[in-house]
Amino acid sequence: MLRGNGTRGVKAAGPCLVSLEPAAAMPGGEVELRGTGLVSTAAVADAVLPRVTVGEQAAVLSLSRPGRAVAQVPEGAITGPVVLAHGGGASNALDLRVAVPMADGLHPVANPAVDAEGNVYATVSGARGESVPVSIYSIARDFEMRPFVRGLLNATGLAFGADGFLYVSSRAEGTVYRISGGGSVTTYATGMGIATGIAFDREGNLFVGDRSGTIFKVGPERGRTGGSIASVAPGSAEQAGGELGDREIFVYATLEPSVAAYHLAFNDAGTLFVTGPTTSSNQAVYAIDRDGRTTVFYQGLGRAQGLALDVDGNLYVVASLRGQRGIVRITPQRAASLAVSGHNLVGLAFLENGCAALATRNALYHVALGIEGRRLV
Repeated sequence: MLRGNGTRGVKAAGPCLVSLEPAAAMPGGEVELRGTGLVSTAAVADAVLPRVTVGEQAAVLSLSRPGRAVAQVPEGAITGPVVLAHGGGASNALDLRVAVPMADGLHPVANPAVDAEGNVYATVSGARGESVPVSIYSIARDFEMRPFVRGLLNATGLAFGADGFLYVSSRAEGTVYRISGGGSVTTYATGMGIATGIAFDREGNLFVGDRSGTIFKVGPERGRTGGSIASVAPGSAEQAGGELGDREIFVYATLEPSVAAYHLAFNDAGTLFVTGPTTSSNQAVYAIDRDGRTTVFYQGLGRAQGLALDVDGNLYVVASLRGQRGIVRITPQRAASLAVSGHNLVGLAFLENGCAALATRNALYHVALGIEGRRLV
C-alpha cells in the first residue's frame, strides 16, 4: 500500500527540452536549455548533475534546475543535436549551430570584409605602431589562407567599394588606402585622425570613424590631379604629394571618444549605425541620419563592437547583453536578443547561403546561421 504523498513507485517522466537559446554559439559560449524534468529534486540533493552533450561532445553545466540548465559548448564541438540525460533517461534533441575554425594567426580589430567571389579578408593589426610581416590575409571558400597585403601599419577597418577595390584604414597614420585585386596599394584619403571603422553608402561616399570623436564623410572621387594614382609604398613621402584627386571631405558627426575603435554599418534607408566601446557597461548604438543628426538607437550593451545588418533590417552587434557575451540581434522595433553566444568576438560579416564569418581577437570562425545579410555595395 502506498502512503504519504502517493508518489513512491511511480516512474517520473523523463527530461524534455522545449527551447535552446541562442540557436548558435562559439566553442566556449553558453546556451540556455529550458524544459521539464531537466533534473530531479533527489538529484539536486545528491549533487548529481545531468549530462548534456553537443553532438558527441560532453558539455560542462554551469547551472542545473528542473526547468532550466545552462551548458558551455565544448571545444571541438560541431553543429548537431543537444541532448540532456539523467536518471537513465534522455531528452529529445534540439539542434545547435556551432562555429568552426576558419583561419588563425590573425589580429582583427573590426569586421572582416567579403568580396564578390566570397573570399574573406581579415587583418593582422598589431599593437599601436607595430610593423607585422603580413597586414591583410585573404581566406578562400575552402578556408585556404593567403597573404594579401604587406607593409600597412595597423590595418584596422575593412570595406569593399562599388569599384571592387578593398579599402582599409590605418589607425596609426590616419589614412585610408585603396587596394586592387592584385594587392597594389594606393592612398585614398589622409588626415582621418585615429582612423578605425569604415563603410560606404549607396552613393559611393566613404565614412570613416576617427575614434577620438569624429565621423568623416569622404565624397566620391571627381577627378585626379597630376594623372592617375600611382602604387606607392605605405607611409612614403609620395603619398602626401597631391595625388589624392578631387574629393570633398568634411566632418559628418561627432560622438564620444572610444577606447578601442568605431564600428560603422549602413541600412537600406541610408542610416549609419555606429558603435564605439567606452568604459561604460551601458553603451549605445548610435543612428546617424543623412543630415548628420545623431540619436541613440539602442542602449544597454557592454563593449559594443562590430556591426552588420540582414535583409530584414535587423542589426547584429558584437556585444554583451544582460551579462551574456556574443552577437546581439536588434530588430527595427529595438527588441534585443542574443543570436550567437561566444567570447572574444570583435566583428562579423555575412556570407552567402545564410552563413557568417565571425572574427575573434586572433582568428576567424565560420557558422551557418540561416541569415541573409544585407548587400554592402
